[in-house]
Amino acid sequence: MALYDGNQQRSILTSRERQIFQLLVEDNSTKDISIQLSISEKTVRNHISNTIQKLGVSGRSQAIVELLRLGELSLN
Repeated sequence: MALYDGNQQRSILTSRERQIFQLLVEDNSTKDISIQLSISEKTVRNHISNTIQKLGVSGRSQAIVELLRLGELSLN
């Protein structure tokens, strides 16, 4: 569900949300992500919750599947 603005593709995720979900896909825990990004675990959880809400899904796993389907994340 990436949005197009003229010739540029806009993402439904902020850069931080994408960063967090990419780290989740790479099997990092919430604690690992908070340490890597120098933010609190609560902030990580808030970004995850915001993304889940944006996508209208019920959990992290469904969010990851949807983000992969939409091309917002990759399995590198």
